[in-house]
Amino acid sequence: MHFSIPETESRSGDSGGSAYVAYNIHVNGVLHCRVRYSQLLGLHEQLRKEYGANVLPAFPPKKLFSLTPAEVEQRREQLEKYMQAVRQDPLLGSSETFNSFLRRAQQAVAAKLDLPDDLIGYFSLFLVREKEDGAFSFVRKLQEFELPYVSVTSLRSQEYKIVLRKSYWDSAYDDDVMENRVGLNLLYAQTVSDIERGWILVTKEQHRQLKSLQEKVSKKEFLRLAQTLRHYGYLRFDACVADFPEKDCPVVVSAGNSELSLQLRLPGQQLREGSFRVTRMRCWRVTSSVPLPSGSTSSPGRGRGEVRLELAFEYLMSKDRLQWVTITSPQAIMMSICLQSMVDELMVKKSGGSIRKMLRRRVGGTLRRSDSQQAVKSPPLLESPDATRESMVKLSSKLSAVSLRGIGSPSTDASASDVHGNFAFEGIGDEDL
Repeated sequence: MHFSIPETESRSGDSGGSAYVAYNIHVNGVLHCRVRYSQLLGLHEQLRKEYGANVLPAFPPKKLFSLTPAEVEQRREQLEKYMQAVRQDPLLGSSETFNSFLRRAQQAVAAKLDLPDDLIGYFSLFLVREKEDGAFSFVRKLQEFELPYVSVTSLRSQEYKIVLRKSYWDSAYDDDVMENRVGLNLLYAQTVSDIERGWILVTKEQHRQLKSLQEKVSKKEFLRLAQTLRHYGYLRFDACVADFPEKDCPVVVSAGNSELSLQLRLPGQQLREGSFRVTRMRCWRVTSSVPLPSGSTSSPGRGRGEVRLELAFEYLMSKDRLQWVTITSPQAIMMSICLQSMVDELMVKKSGGSIRKMLRRRVGGTLRRSDSQQAVKSPPLLESPDATRESMVKLSSKLSAVSLRGIGSPSTDASASDVHGNFAFEGIGDEDL
């Protein structure tokens, strides 16, 4: 990981105060934050208190008078060397003090968007992989307080990027965001991008209307029309395989509007779509497995194929019939997290709670149980998915205990107790039958 301070900026002081020099800190060539000398000095002094002066690299001294352009450049070079030395030191670079400084600085940059505090929770950062054709593949949603630059650079590939998207599912909450100029622009930019990528389904006539509104810069009217389109606000995943409507069926999964949508192309290139409402999913879980070669008696650790992830959910197909549906995808965990956040949102809405309050209280991607459960008891635990599928060596029977607790710790025992009920199933959904 490479730190650099390639340039400085002259900034005006607040309320007409004196100007100052700001240093742009780049991580692997990407702007991470903008800080003043005094902020870096504060970091240095805090590190000195904790680790002692002998451990720290040299820090450029204070100057009594204003710096000349040559002195500004000299200080920039010295600060760059200082930041690189601290980051490369095993003790200092991994310290909470150093990483907290970068975290706070980055949050300050985010505030430059001028998005009100009560709207910040409406958006989240996502780690994506950009393919050669420009398509995005979602890897995961970044957790709160996670350092984006660490997430990206630890992957050691230029393919990975961070994108900002709205973090709620019900388009009714768009009204809150659209009241603010910055929120409106963010929502508009996301929608335009989704349409261009083909994630939102648009007819030729709708595309013509959207194009006209875009040319007029009628952003609110553009979004109002977009809200009526299929898959507006959905997250789209890579092509994968499902066992519905038949085994090994190629599908494209999208998540949004309290449902999972499965698109499949039938013989003759006819496109069909099936929707699975969250309120009719009795429970779900994510499993990690590796197929054994046919007839193999190899012990675990030998003769294994590629690890695969599966999202399995039990769905109420009709009033008296529940059926397991399994999606095999490297993005199964991401799909599960989407389902969980939809349940959270549904439960808060059902209880009359505030979406703003919910988003502020979101902890590690999930809600506190007291905020979302609202005394709705969990349905009884159910039997595991069909155990008669091809022989597999279980690496971890469950990567996530999916309930209102969100993603849990890996488990090593495949049993019915691994399957957690969906609170929204019992509290909501009978009217959909």
